[in-house]
Amino acid sequence: MTLPRRDFLKLSGLAAIATSIEPWSKSMAQTSSAPEARADYTLRIATGLVELAPEHIVSTTLYNGQFPGPLLRFKEGQRAVVDIYNDTDTPELVHWHGQMIPSDVDGASEEGTPFVPAHGMRRVSFVPKPSGFRFYHTHVLAGGDLNRGTYTGQAGPVYIEPKNNPGAYDREIFLVMKEFEPSFSRGGDMAMDFLAGEPIKELQQIGKRADEEAKEKAKGFEVGYERFSINGKMLGPVILSELSRASASCFTY
Repeated sequence: MTLPRRDFLKLSGLAAIATSIEPWSKSMAQTSSAPEARADYTLRIATGLVELAPEHIVSTTLYNGQFPGPLLRFKEGQRAVVDIYNDTDTPELVHWHGQMIPSDVDGASEEGTPFVPAHGMRRVSFVPKPSGFRFYHTHVLAGGDLNRGTYTGQAGPVYIEPKNNPGAYDREIFLVMKEFEPSFSRGGDMAMDFLAGEPIKELQQIGKRADEEAKEKAKGFEVGYERFSINGKMLGPVILSELSRASASCFTY
């Protein structure tokens, strides 16, 4: 069977186009595909509610919709992979407190860690060390915004299991203390009978000098809190039960 020259050129052109499209589509698929390795943990930053007590529910920013954030267990010297999703409208940072890890994943912008973009994600990978009880928390500079940074509920526990001598304890209880409902107040308006112990003369002198200087200008603002919690619960029957269990659960070796 013979083809006219014009038909042959048409078919040749289509073949050339198909050949050029196929590698391009494959490369696009490889670029847009998800990473092959599965993350050990996923953290999702979003607003949510914390029920400190039946009559005290606080709206704030959380990890995975809870406070404290989920307990992350790593093994000393074994690489860990964490996917961080930011569902808020502002860039965020997750700082791995107390760990000796590279600055690009440490979670501090001043050390060069990239932000997790708003409505975006970032995968971090590091070798956790040293062993022990640590924390992860936001490292965003809040400034005067009491709905950002340290004033939110972005904090969670990390336990790095030691590769040697892991211990023979009977029970683990991790306690995370956090304040909620911040507000601005004038400096120096805290009740003095709140303080415990004998007065320290040097500190009294510093305070006296500060008061003298403040007569000429208004004192600055400081942040106070309305609610205090342990593991997201205010003082009451629930938290007393938690503390009782903690005090009765001594480690045994």
